[in-house]
Amino acid sequence: MPAADAQSRFSNRVADYVRSRPGYPPAALELLKKEIGFSPTMVVADIGSGTGKSSELFLGNGNVVCAVEPNAEMRRAAETILANSPNFHSIDGTAETTTLPDVSVDAVVAGQAFHWFDAAKARSEFRRILRGNGPVILMWNTPKEDSTPFMRGYIQLLRTYGTDYKQVVHTNLTKEELQAFYGGPYEYRVLSNDQLFDRDGLRSRLMSSSYVPPSGHPNHEVVLREVDRLFDEHNEGGKVRFVIDTEVYFGRLVG
Repeated sequence: MPAADAQSRFSNRVADYVRSRPGYPPAALELLKKEIGFSPTMVVADIGSGTGKSSELFLGNGNVVCAVEPNAEMRRAAETILANSPNFHSIDGTAETTTLPDVSVDAVVAGQAFHWFDAAKARSEFRRILRGNGPVILMWNTPKEDSTPFMRGYIQLLRTYGTDYKQVVHTNLTKEELQAFYGGPYEYRVLSNDQLFDRDGLRSRLMSSSYVPPSGHPNHEVVLREVDRLFDEHNEGGKVRFVIDTEVYFGRLVG
């Protein structure tokens, strides 16, 4: 479900994204090693790499990572954070036009990004850059709505005040769309990846979402008051638990 402003909508969210969005758990890497033989020698194309949250997981495994990101502000943040990683290569490109050479990578990864792609065009591009029909791995850190009263309240806040939350949230993706993308069987696993936030951290997590009203919007102060209310109602010892499922899809493109 590509959005018209998908490449620019996070430009004013970078600091909060870096501060409060989770990375991906080591268990995700262990899963890929076990299930598809993922190894440190693989060259990885991290598509829609943003501020480098997903790239960090694979750099820590010793992989060369070609991080493709169209948003200049997010790309610069990743370049700063990962400046000391010699295997990190930052690329101005999109899922549909990566600018990578033909058959140049062993695996494609998209963390928190695939729902912004034109799936059909991205599929063709991934086929072009992959060597030997390598795996395509899609990951999301998904807030677990029904896990606690706090999480139910948080998601309801997004539904009530989010500018286009219902239209762009990645959970709109259907099994049929994923099946069409892979063109055959794919695997799905869920891992735990919870975070603990104090009040300021929770505010930052909220403001990292592109559909939350920014400063200057009529609902900006309202949404901050509401998230403070949730924090006051549900914190224990000055922290709330933000319950997250890391969803991992993996398979090879067929046909």
